[in-house]
Amino acid sequence: MITVTNARKNYGNFAALDDVSIDIPSGELTALLGPSGSGKSTLLRAIAGLESLDDGVVVIAGKDVTRVAPQKRDIGFVFQHYAAFKHMTVRDNVAFGLKIRKRPKAEIAERVDELLGIVGLDGFQHRYPAQLSGGQRQRMALARALAVDPQVLLLDEPFGALDAKVRADLRTWLRRLHEEVHVTTVLVTHDQEEALDVADRIAVMNKGRIEQIGTPEDVYDRPANEFVMSFLGDVAKLNGHMVRPHDIRVGRDPGMALAAHEGTAESAGVTRATVDRVVHLGFQVRVEMRNAATGDLFSAQVTRGDAEALRLSEGETVYARATRIPALPGGLVPVEISSVASADAAEPAVKAETAATAETAESAETAETAETAATAETAATAETETFETAETVETAETAETAGAAPKDVAAGNESGARTTG
Repeated sequence: MITVTNARKNYGNFAALDDVSIDIPSGELTALLGPSGSGKSTLLRAIAGLESLDDGVVVIAGKDVTRVAPQKRDIGFVFQHYAAFKHMTVRDNVAFGLKIRKRPKAEIAERVDELLGIVGLDGFQHRYPAQLSGGQRQRMALARALAVDPQVLLLDEPFGALDAKVRADLRTWLRRLHEEVHVTTVLVTHDQEEALDVADRIAVMNKGRIEQIGTPEDVYDRPANEFVMSFLGDVAKLNGHMVRPHDIRVGRDPGMALAAHEGTAESAGVTRATVDRVVHLGFQVRVEMRNAATGDLFSAQVTRGDAEALRLSEGETVYARATRIPALPGGLVPVEISSVASADAAEPAVKAETAATAETAESAETAETAETAATAETAATAETETFETAETVETAETAETAGAAPKDVAAGNESGARTTG
């Protein structure tokens, strides 16, 4: 449905997009995930036509739209700051794009009623935006973007301005909405949990490039490199290996190590450690430990039941081993361990802890300039008002086509629950 090929976009010496290619299947919800400055919003705006590429091609539904104006791309766009028409009711906001297209009044009324019901605002049609909560305004913005029945729905961090509880509720609602309307959707987010929760596929971006594309399970369990693994969730270093904290088993028996061949999770051996801190996080417990051999800190995530059984306290000695190590370039083959050391094992020796290998630190000073670059556009319709956000002011028709807005686990143990961080 959407194909981007060899996209490049530079702002001075900064490469916002560096030879990016991606295919977004029809009817799926694809998340563009990455830190600030990774190029995810620039890519989304290029698909929408709000950013012109220095090089590359954008194709939507088999048509090359690289040089086509945004209002002619048949897209809906919703930004983080909904920027509703304040002088219009909820009903009039949702109907705006249909009125611009001079649709029959009966058709407009039927379509608006349908959408207000879908987004759960059918009792709020005569209210004004100022009388709505943040979550309700964002649902109104989504209804407005969907009103013109776009081929593609583009969402640029639509829940970024909302609190955590509302975000979680809207994620669930968005997933249900997508399953109901089946419009091809691209969601930009820096929230790992949000991407893992709602997306059919995730494209992880960094420094203007796509590091990996795959299902949530693929990118989390089989990361392409250390950046993808560390960005998609908490990571601990155990005997020189990158391990998910929920894939670390903690106990008091040094014999929990299993004799194993090189290249398996067992071969990483057991680490003797001192409990530094025990943090209760509701349904899970984080055990912060210090490697006895290297002095390095690392954490494991265990269930409340395991924590209560172990009765861990600060300062005591424990032993930790990995139950799974993801396959990274130059790393070990991922292996999941379901059994513990047999009682009749002949006192296997605890392997010496290996010094942690030096890693190249990801630059913390990733430029955000390109991510937020916006193109100022003139309002051409008398009904369009000045938006209060520091974003692009679109034409009334472009804004409506694009959503009428400028830019704006939990882990367990080896049972498989995750914390995405």
